[in-house]
Amino acid sequence: MVKPFRFGVSISNAASAEEWRSAALKAEDLGYDTFLVADHIRQSFQPMVALAFAAEATKRIRLGTFVINNDFRHPVLLAREAATLDVLSGGRFELGIGAGHSGDEYREAGIAFDSAKIRVERLAESVDVIRRLWRDEEVRFEGKYYQVHGHRSYPKPVQPTIPIAIGGNGKTLLELAAREADIVGFTGFWAGENGRARAFPHFTVEGIADRIAIVRQAAAERFADLELNVLVQSVETRRPRESAESWAERMALTAELVTDSPFVLYGSESQHEEKLLAYRARFGVSYITTFGAGMDTLAPLVARLAGR
Repeated sequence: MVKPFRFGVSISNAASAEEWRSAALKAEDLGYDTFLVADHIRQSFQPMVALAFAAEATKRIRLGTFVINNDFRHPVLLAREAATLDVLSGGRFELGIGAGHSGDEYREAGIAFDSAKIRVERLAESVDVIRRLWRDEEVRFEGKYYQVHGHRSYPKPVQPTIPIAIGGNGKTLLELAAREADIVGFTGFWAGENGRARAFPHFTVEGIADRIAIVRQAAAERFADLELNVLVQSVETRRPRESAESWAERMALTAELVTDSPFVLYGSESQHEEKLLAYRARFGVSYITTFGAGMDTLAPLVARLAGR
C-alpha cells in the first residue's frame, strides 16, 4: 500500500525573530507537515535553537532537522537535545541526521574531515547510541568511535520513538539508512569537499531508480515500512521551460531529462500533481520537501495532496 503524501519546507535562516516566527506559522497555515532546518556553520541558524522557537510559535506542524551533521555533535548530547525538543513541542520532533559533506566547513571550525567511509561508520554508531538513550534506562556502549559508560539520558521523548531520517546519495550511506532509519532521503547529487561543487549522477529518473534499488536490497523485509523522501531543488510554474534549460546547461543534461527529474517540479500545477502521483506509484516516494523559495508555489499542491 502507498503511504499518504507528506510535505516539508526547509528554511535555514531569517532576518529577525518575527520573520522566523512568521515563516513557521506560514508553513503551518499552508498545510505543510514539517518545518525543517538545515545544519551548516555558515549562513544557517543553529537548528535546535531555531526549532525550539518555532515549536513555541506553532501548534500542529512537525519540526525537524534536515539534516544534522553528525560530526558536529556527540550523540549523547544530540539525544538529549532531540528528546528535549520532543517534550517541549508536544511530540512533534523528527531527527534528520547525516554524515556531513562540506569539508570547508569542517576546516573552518578546526574539525577533522575524515573519509566518507569513516564518517558513515561514525554515523552508524551515533544512531545506535541515540536510539538506546531514548529507549533504555541506562546505556553502556563500547564502539570504535563512541563510548558511553552507564549514562541515564534525560528527558525521554514524548513519542514512543522519535522518527529518524537519514539522507544523502552515496551507496554506503543509503544502505545505512535502509537498515536503521524510519525515513530515507534522496538528494540526487554529490556535494564536493569544498561544499559548493556539485555532481548530478542520480538526478534523473534512472538515477533515483538506481538509488532506491540500493535501499530496497539493503532494507529487505523492512522496505515497506520506510518513508521515502525527495528534496525538490526548484519549483516553477511560470517559466518551466526556461528553468529546465538553465538547470540542464549546468548539469550537462537535456531539458527533458531535467523536467522529468523527481528533484524539480517544472510545469503547471496539474503536471506537478500527475508527476508526484506517478513517482509514488512507481517508486513509493511520498514525502516531498522543498526549500523556502518554493513554499508558496507548491502550496496549492500541498492543499490537494497532503494526507492523501
